[in-house]
Parts: sequence; C-alpha cells; structure tokens
Amino acid sequence: MTEQSPENPAALLRAYDEQLRRDAEVAGADQVSEDGPLVRGVFSWGGFVSYRDLDGVGDLDALIARTVAYYRDETAVDQFEWKTRGHDLPVDLTERLLAHGFGAEEIETVMAGSVERLVAEVPLPDGVTIKQATDPADITRAAVLQFDVFGDGPTPEQAEERLARSKGYGSLWMAEFDGQAISAGRLEIVPGTEFAGLWGGVTQADWRGKGIYRGLTAARARHARERGVRYLHSDSLETSRPILERSGLVKITTTTPYVWHRHAESRA
Repeated sequence: MTEQSPENPAALLRAYDEQLRRDAEVAGADQVSEDGPLVRGVFSWGGFVSYRDLDGVGDLDALIARTVAYYRDETAVDQFEWKTRGHDLPVDLTERLLAHGFGAEEIETVMAGSVERLVAEVPLPDGVTIKQATDPADITRAAVLQFDVFGDGPTPEQAEERLARSKGYGSLWMAEFDGQAISAGRLEIVPGTEFAGLWGGVTQADWRGKGIYRGLTAARARHARERGVRYLHSDSLETSRPILERSGLVKITTTTPYVWHRHAESRA
C-alpha cells in the first residue's frame, strides 16, 4: 500500500469555508431568507443560521438582534442555532451571542480529509456485518440505538422522513450482530460540492474498541467515493475524533453551536 502524503489543513479549511458554509447548510429548508452575510433557514425541527464570514458587518449586535427578532416574531420555531467556528471573526462573536440570550452547546472538532483515507477494508469481529439501512425495520433499529446511546435524536419516523427528503443524497448505515443493531451512522452527500458528511456515529458501549465504528466509517466512505465524493468531513466529539484521526483526517477548526430557545427568553 502506497503511503499517503499528509493532508493540508489550510487548503481543506478553505474548501470547507467555500463549499460547506452558507447555502449548503440550509439546503432542504422549508423557508430561507437573507440578512447581509447571513442566510437563515427554517426547518421542521427549528432554525439554522449560516454565513461564510462576517467581514464588513458594521453593527454586529444589531444583526444578531434582528436575527433573534426574525425567528421570534416571524417564525414558529422553538429554537434556532447560530453555528460558530473557532476561526470566525470577530473574536468576541461568542460573547455577543451570549449577551443576546444564546446558550453554548458542546464544542466539537471539525475533521476533514480525502475520502481515500477512509476506504480501507477493516476486519470485523466474527458475526458482525455492516449494511445500508433502507427498510423501515432497519431504520427503526438504528434510530432506537442512537436514542438509547445519546439520550436524544430523531424518532424512527423522523429518520425515515429525513432520508426521503434527502432525495438520495443521505443514507443510513448500521452494523449488526445476531439481528441486533450495535453501531450506526449517516452519510450525507452535499449536492454541488466535493464533500460528504459523516454524522450521528454511535456504537453500543460493550462493542467499542473492536474496530466496528471504523468499519462503519469505511463502508460509508466507499459509498461516498462511488458517488464521486472527494472529501469527507465530520463534527466530532472526543469519542469519534481519534478514530477519524487515525484514519488520516485532520483537524481544521472547531465548531460550537449557540442556540436560542423561545422558552428561555419568555422566562427572562
């Protein structure tokens, strides 16, 4: 096997900013609007704010206030997310969001790299198989597993709806043993870009450390390559980051969701 050259984090970050931010992050929204550099999406589950950068914004506090007012007064969402990245400017952006009533969620590491780094065959424990979940029974088992491990997540019906709305760009994958789902994760190809995302990766606690999640990731990578994807990316918690790092993906930035809740403002 030929050794792969190291990834260039700066080049990956440029591609990430240019291709995956703003319009790509509100694709599939029920409603989309703009305000300066921001694009605001309204989904069935809530709102989402994206932008490529905030360069040239004269009054950032006014922009944040208008965004809160838009979701509060012109939509029925219970919450919306302003997704920040660690390299965003200005450096006090997060302090401004907190001052406007947002709450910070857990920081994650943004990993990215060539799809070729993740397509290797991975040996699995005896009896473990990996497949794409396509029928309702498999989707239900994968969704229940994700909820059991994470404590939240889409219902089986919502998972089916999300796959249907993806128009073939999204897929759900699972590892099973003796008819039981033991690991699951999604692949979401981003139309019009060179990227696909790895999302929702989860493995039952007693099956961790056996190469199953890495095998699940490799299966998704092979599918992505077949669809012409060049790069993979993932917002990774510490449970999955080392696995992707060992596969050759690199850290390009961090991301922290800042979330506004309607009920939180009503109590203020």
